Amino acid sequence: MKQTIKLAFLALLFGCSNADSTVNFTQYVDPRIGTGGHGHVFMGANVPFGLVQLGPTNIPQSWDWCSGYHISDSTIIGFSHLHLSGTGIGDLGDITLMPVVGEVTLARGKEDDQQSGMWSFFRRATEKSKAGYYAVFLDRYKIGVELTATKRVGLHKYTFPQAQDASVIINLETGQGWDAVRETELVQENDTVVSGYRYSKGWANNQMIYFTATFSKPIKKFVKAGEKERYGLAYFDTQAGEEIYVKVALSPNSIDKAKWNMSQELPASPNNATFQQTVAQADKAWNDELSKIQITTSDAQTKRIFYTALYHTMIAPSEFCDVADEAFPITYTTFSLWDTYRAAHPLMTLIHPEKVNDIIYTFLDIYDQQDKLPVWHLMGCETNCMVGNPGISVVADAILKGFNGFGVEYAYEAMRHSAMLDERGLKYLKEYGYIPYDKEEEGLSKAMEYAIADWALAQVAQKLGKTDDYNYFLNRSKVYQHYFDKETGFIRGLSSSGQFRPNFNPFQSVHRENDYTEGNAWQYTWLVPHDIDGLVQQFGSKEAFITKLDSLFVAEGELGEHASPDISGLIGQYAHGNEPSHHIIYMYPYVGQAWKTQEKVREVLSTMYSDQPDGLSGNEDVGQMSAWYVLSAMGLYQVEPAGGKYIFGSPIVDEAIINVGNGKTFAITAKNNSAKNKYVQKINLDGMPYDKFYIDFATLSAGGRLEFEMGEEPRK
Repeated sequence: MKQTIKLAFLALLFGCSNADSTVNFTQYVDPRIGTGGHGHVFMGANVPFGLVQLGPTNIPQSWDWCSGYHISDSTIIGFSHLHLSGTGIGDLGDITLMPVVGEVTLARGKEDDQQSGMWSFFRRATEKSKAGYYAVFLDRYKIGVELTATKRVGLHKYTFPQAQDASVIINLETGQGWDAVRETELVQENDTVVSGYRYSKGWANNQMIYFTATFSKPIKKFVKAGEKERYGLAYFDTQAGEEIYVKVALSPNSIDKAKWNMSQELPASPNNATFQQTVAQADKAWNDELSKIQITTSDAQTKRIFYTALYHTMIAPSEFCDVADEAFPITYTTFSLWDTYRAAHPLMTLIHPEKVNDIIYTFLDIYDQQDKLPVWHLMGCETNCMVGNPGISVVADAILKGFNGFGVEYAYEAMRHSAMLDERGLKYLKEYGYIPYDKEEEGLSKAMEYAIADWALAQVAQKLGKTDDYNYFLNRSKVYQHYFDKETGFIRGLSSSGQFRPNFNPFQSVHRENDYTEGNAWQYTWLVPHDIDGLVQQFGSKEAFITKLDSLFVAEGELGEHASPDISGLIGQYAHGNEPSHHIIYMYPYVGQAWKTQEKVREVLSTMYSDQPDGLSGNEDVGQMSAWYVLSAMGLYQVEPAGGKYIFGSPIVDEAIINVGNGKTFAITAKNNSAKNKYVQKINLDGMPYDKFYIDFATLSAGGRLEFEMGEEPRK
């Protein structure tokens, strides 16, 4: 009988097909990409920018389980409603459900002893994932699991064997093991509804999430168990092949709001019809968003990588509010800004202009609460993770691109105030004009990132006619000049007495104990995306700059045993697996050698990304790694932190039609495009010759057509 149930479930699992004859872009999404190696991406069911990320949670093993899942694992301890995607630190895994048969030990357990906890082995052959849907078979319990979601509601489908002691465990204790529980509550409200909350302290140091769960079948018995009753067991008698559905709504505010969210997003009774309809709606939600960029390419692998990358850029930021009237702004969470200000937010301004005002409104709401713009904000909490003031760059970029639905003067006040605080090394920047290594850990990286934000802030000050502020912050943005050692040609740490750090080795990187954050001198010497002409002057000539930049991609040396694992995806010392390198390839056009950008972009697109689980060269970093691919595959990348100057590279797709909003599209075509024909010969814009090495945001957002003519030889 158990085998019959399993075969029936597998037939259902692999028999799904999309009967729609129109193009469905979700068919090109493979959620497995990035679940291996150090990608750390989310695996499970969600919708674009949704609060709920419902998916399996493994027994966490190490750093590579930051999302709660890794392709190398074969254990599942439950199906959690919140996950991170692509981060370098773990958290979440909240509100976990696990269907079981028989009595089990209420614990995560040991990976080599299945009876030590409530977890089960699963086999990869029974796993299926696509945008908005996930399924797997739990071998230990002979239970089929299928998952789907709306923005705030997760919907579970469990296919049970015959049993008198089947149950669904609501686990508010273990999560992914990255945080500590502070307080929980579980309440059985009636024979089909259980509600509660979980307060925890982890990376997000004061996280609160509320839920309500509705079962499709009356609960025979409900038992609270474990330490401080943080587990709830809903018992059922089940027949062979019987399906039990559970819909779970979340809220960051209250149980009542969770119920409200369920009434607005998934009011229907949990049953098979509701489940299939929700799967279809999730697929449509993803298809609508993915169709905002329609590419043409003869290479099937490129299409899978592209649309999976685009999918990954829309897992976060996620909505962090309850369903409200359209007149109210939507607030968001999960801002990995040190990463995403570089490409993910510039991509968003192009394809999601309708969300930008709400994103900035969220930033200003955070500013009201914590007296500064977000640094790395998660679930209502400031983590202060990474360095610099990246939130300033995102706000400045929006203002300079013409977005103004959030109060520009107040946004300027928030940027300026955040830049003038005394925390995280800023007081030393104001005192010395740089951050000395003997005063602040990783002072060089902090100062270099502050300089990028200061430049962005200066541009807004100029736009608003604030001349004194413009001059002050523009001067601060040149802090890299203090660190530049003309003798070695590297950016180096300085002491408070103005001396370079001794025993200098440009290859060495000591994680969190030296001048550089997740990098070395080879990588940080180029972290001046806002003033490339000024950096050229530091080298003394354009030729010297080019020679040094060329050497970056061939230099070989040992990073040292204490180097951060984030320094990955190396081409020489160029590290594509980590964000400070992401703009470097696009510096060549500024010095008249665009063909070098073109050949190196193609190299990265073809060697640092694949359609396999280990298809990313570093952490996904909440969409940044994928946003680099999406923009670069179309032939564009925004180097400067704000303002919308997109530098040309080498498009790997033959055509990309971008829906830029307001009923307009911008088409990019690459004629005679191929792996060999990677060099741009000439460019036309709307049928007329175009001789700049970039295109601005205003031109892109107005709609039009850009044509690259490609060839096999560099055009110098």
